Formats: sequence, C-alpha cells, structure tokens
Amino acid sequence: MSYITTQLPTPALASRTASNWRDHAEHLLAYAEPVSRAGLYVSLAVIYAWFGGMKFTEYEANGLVPLVENSPLVGWFYALLSVRGFSTFLGFVELSIGLLIALRLASPIFSAAGGVLSAGLFVTTLSFMISTPDVVVPELGFPAISVAPGQFLLKDVGLFAASFWVLVDSLKTAVRK
Repeated sequence: MSYITTQLPTPALASRTASNWRDHAEHLLAYAEPVSRAGLYVSLAVIYAWFGGMKFTEYEANGLVPLVENSPLVGWFYALLSVRGFSTFLGFVELSIGLLIALRLASPIFSAAGGVLSAGLFVTTLSFMISTPDVVVPELGFPAISVAPGQFLLKDVGLFAASFWVLVDSLKTAVRK
C-alpha cells in the first residue's frame, strides 16, 4: 500500500493567512475605533450627568461630608458654603464637565477643556484616599481597603484615565485640523 502526501508550501499559506487576518482586523478597526471613541465620550458624559444630578439631593450632600471635611484640598469649602451649598456647586461643576465632554461633536476644544477639568476632579477625589479615615482596613493588612469609601474612591483611577484620554484625543484632533 502506498501513501501519497501532498504538501502545500507553508510559508505561502502562512503569509496568506496572516495577511487575510490583518485585512479583517483593519476592516473591523475602521468601525470599532470610532464606536469605542464615541462610547467613551458618551459614558463619561452620562456619568457626569448622573453624578452631577445627584449632587442636588440631600442624600448625596450628606454622603460627601466625610470625604470633603477631611480633605486639605476642598475641606475649606465648608467655611464658605453649607453642606448643601457645596454639593449644589459641585453638581453644577459636574454637569458642566459632562456638557463640555459631550460637546465633542461641536468642537474638540470643548471636550479638551472637559477632559482637563475631569482629570483634575478625579485627582482631587483620589486624594481622598489619603485624607479620609477608614479607607484602609489595617487589621486585614495591605492592600485591603474598605468598600466605602475605599473601593468607591478607587474606581476614580479608571475615570481619571478615561478623562486624560479624552483630553489627549481631543487635543490631537484640534491640533490636526
């Protein structure tokens, strides 16, 4: 009994497969990149609209007290404004940042301003991890942090990164126009 084997030239097959895969990936990226970019802008705008809107409630204003009153960066606001007054002010700031980010459709300069303000706000909230009591759970050791306020604040690392990305993406678009 004889066996006949056919052998395809593997380098040609491998190169065709890699090229075909790259072509499909490029085609997918042509659609995925603008969708993911829009998704990031929209998600930040929604987060700011939601969080900013909540700042007008007494519930949210009281929830900010332990974070704000222990902060050397923003604690002094309570000498100028009441708890509700500061929360209302912060609500207007957050709604404005969300609007600036959403205005990317009108001009990337607006979203660049929103991105820098957003990044600054998240740097401020991340500083609460140092100044707010009960963030760390010492009896559990490093890296244990409390659910609230620790894990609540830690999410701001990702929101800071998204804000910085919006700033850079918007500036890149503005400069290249």
